[in-house]
Amino acid sequence: MYKTKAYAAASATSPLASATIKRRDPTENDVQIEILFCGICHSDLHSVRNEWSDFMSTTYPIVPGHEIVGRVTQVGAAVTKFKSGDLVGVGCMVDSDWGCPRCKAGLEQFCSSVIFTYNSPDKHQTAPVTYGGYSDSIVVDQRFVLRVPSNLDPAGVAPLLCAGITTYSPLRHWGVTEGKKVGVVGLGGLGHMGVKLAHTMGAHVVVFTTSPDKTEDALRLGADEVVVSHNADEMQQHAGSFDFILDTVSAKHDINAYLNLLSLDGNITLVGAPEKPLEVAAFSLIMARRSLSGSSIGGIAETQEMLDFCGEHNITADVEVIPIQEVNEAYERLLKSDVKYRFVIDMASLKAE
Repeated sequence: MYKTKAYAAASATSPLASATIKRRDPTENDVQIEILFCGICHSDLHSVRNEWSDFMSTTYPIVPGHEIVGRVTQVGAAVTKFKSGDLVGVGCMVDSDWGCPRCKAGLEQFCSSVIFTYNSPDKHQTAPVTYGGYSDSIVVDQRFVLRVPSNLDPAGVAPLLCAGITTYSPLRHWGVTEGKKVGVVGLGGLGHMGVKLAHTMGAHVVVFTTSPDKTEDALRLGADEVVVSHNADEMQQHAGSFDFILDTVSAKHDINAYLNLLSLDGNITLVGAPEKPLEVAAFSLIMARRSLSGSSIGGIAETQEMLDFCGEHNITADVEVIPIQEVNEAYERLLKSDVKYRFVIDMASLKAE
């Protein structure tokens, strides 16, 4: 084992602060990575403050971060995919059982034994739980390491490892291609990636927002139209016309207003996670054989596909790069949606600690 610098929270009410953690020495299948950038996801904030205790209780100290981009510094004897100096990424998962039907189908994210990048049991017993990317380095099995296209800005790539794949996966699953009409509800960290990806896939993209002042930005990101969702006339103009709607909103909202915009066999997929259940009117689904579904991230193969797609089309997230010393302030700004559109930590700033 070796020691490395990190930022950790000691309790649900503690700020993130400088800490020293242990990492395992690389085994024969491991890749050791010097972390260059780590994105800040809203789930980092929820986990640090133990706000998802019904789903996954937080074990402290917690080192968050699952949007990791870095350079390979060492590889195990059996590693064939990577070498020292490679630019790589690590997303929300670092291991799974690899033997279940879901893993064999490339759906490791749905494995019942999936090990998340932080706050999951550490099977190597280096620590009680896995520690994430708010740190100098990380050691990951090569099967969960991703190749980053060399033409992309590494800071802008970091959020692709969560926000990118979270939006790409349902767009691909529901067959978004040229000629499809696609709605994106909400223009935040997830929504802005949904717009970029759907536009690049050739869809006619409509952004739904409660903020008229986001119109210019939505169009810049690739939207063809912008609808202010509390304007009943604007909503009615699109009734029954969408093939697919991606709902990125994590606050309470009227899902039926969007279900009624779907065409025959249209689908709306939730990637946002509202705290309270949404009320669904049966007839909003029944009358046009519409469907409502949910999606999380993607498997490793699909995540690499997403990165390659973004490399081919020069897609990255819109980011604000910060030093790690400003992470607690960034959390407070995140609560106010005061970022366009994703915070990314420059991990070189950790060396000053």
